[in-house]
Amino acid sequence: MGKVKYATGIDYVSGSLAKPKKKEGHECGTYLIGTHRVAATENPSCTRLYIREAGVYDRSTPLSSKELDARARFSAVAAAVKARKSDLNSITQDQINFAAQKDQAGGKKTMKAYLWKVCGDIYDANHQG
Repeated sequence: MGKVKYATGIDYVSGSLAKPKKKEGHECGTYLIGTHRVAATENPSCTRLYIREAGVYDRSTPLSSKELDARARFSAVAAAVKARKSDLNSITQDQINFAAQKDQAGGKKTMKAYLWKVCGDIYDANHQG
């Protein structure tokens, strides 16, 4: 196992350091991914560096109908949340309802999460069957 030591002043890197370049349907290069483990451990080596070939993350199967439905639901709910956030007719009532459920078990802790739940429930009710 190799150990990763970054330059002075850089404690760790988490994410992609390099990605393959795509030109005219051709991919050159490799993925270079740095990770930093945050879980408790006794091992002092908490950084890793992975190298993956170009194209390793390309999808090998077509999208299923379940995945297409999930994408359609996400798009519709995201648009509904955006519209509802700026709808002056529902803001006050949404704030009251959010405050009432926030401290209950299973309650949403942020307004955004609450709106996603409400709009998602409306979408699900309208698209059953």
